[in-house]
Amino acid sequence: MSNPRLQLKNVGQIEDADIEFGDLTVLVGPQATGKSIFLQFLRLLVDTGYVIDELRKHGLVWNKDIGHFLDIYLGEGMRDVWRNGDNQSTIIYNGDPIDLSTVIQRRRRTKTESLFFIPAQRVLTLGRGWPRPFSDYGASDPFSVRDFSEKIRLLMETGWGRSEGGEIFPQTRRLKNELRKILDRTVFHGFGLRVDTHGAQKRLVLRGKGTEATLPFMVWSAGQREFVPLLVGVYWLLPPTKVPRRQEVEWVVIEEPEAGLHPNAISAVLLLILDLLARGYRVCLSTHSPHVLDVVWALRVIREHQAPSIKILDLFNTRKTHPMKEMADAVFGKIARVYYFDQKTGRSHDISGLDPGSEEASEAGWGGLSEFSGHVADVVAKVVNA
Repeated sequence: MSNPRLQLKNVGQIEDADIEFGDLTVLVGPQATGKSIFLQFLRLLVDTGYVIDELRKHGLVWNKDIGHFLDIYLGEGMRDVWRNGDNQSTIIYNGDPIDLSTVIQRRRRTKTESLFFIPAQRVLTLGRGWPRPFSDYGASDPFSVRDFSEKIRLLMETGWGRSEGGEIFPQTRRLKNELRKILDRTVFHGFGLRVDTHGAQKRLVLRGKGTEATLPFMVWSAGQREFVPLLVGVYWLLPPTKVPRRQEVEWVVIEEPEAGLHPNAISAVLLLILDLLARGYRVCLSTHSPHVLDVVWALRVIREHQAPSIKILDLFNTRKTHPMKEMADAVFGKIARVYYFDQKTGRSHDISGLDPGSEEASEAGWGGLSEFSGHVADVVAKVVNA
């Protein structure tokens, strides 16, 4: 289907969220408005067989009970997001009503997944400097965190993390050269990401060029601790071959890609996201960063004015190498959609136009992400003109 669509009604904080997905879909809104719940229900519907199989494989049972299942899948205490009675919770996916009680009883074996989920709580996956196994978490921890952690653990232990001294970043076969340079400049600042051994335990460390001194996980900056699990997840999506993507994966969901990062580093992460789009993935983001919408808005204007795709690279002040030009060409025709989750009404609003002059306040203020800057400018202008 060219434009998948998901509607949730009366689910947790969500009264009515109706999202038609683009190539890039961005969800904005205050905390606790249901963005994460929405994305996790999307995953459950896209990858029902995989999710159910993984939960059962790790010995989790819910005895056909929706509340118990949601405590396992979304995390402890989340059973109450599902309502019965007059305000019955409803799911409609691609125009078809979905019976959740039927979904959670499926027994189809599915060995692969088609949606890769990078959760907001990804920093928890490297609690001791090494990815934690699924079983290291409690049964009440969200499936999205446990599953992501298990994936990057397997990637580390079957790939370049198998031996001490293994180089994780920079890796010439994983990212475009220009992307590696930008990440080095904005996130790693000349340090390389390596595998080290402390006692009998492997761990990830940062090591400066030309030195044997290492920095363990707990002394990294907050941004580095947030970014490294995201980077390893992106590595998983970029096979070290001439194949541009994992063919079985269609969707990539990244919650709060900006977490802990300086604006320059956020720009670097957005370039990684554009690379995923160029490779043919359908990408969904949740964000609290106006920086993300700046780029989405600029992409829209560049396309609408039929400017050269190379202008996309000008947004990031990056060198116009042939691989980067190819990426910009591929991204140029992609469609982006932006939705605001309204805390007061529990409804979603399509603000894809991102028009600052819109009569719709949520669109003019970019879902609240530009309102404070506008308010500050107004106050300063009044002071100056007094």
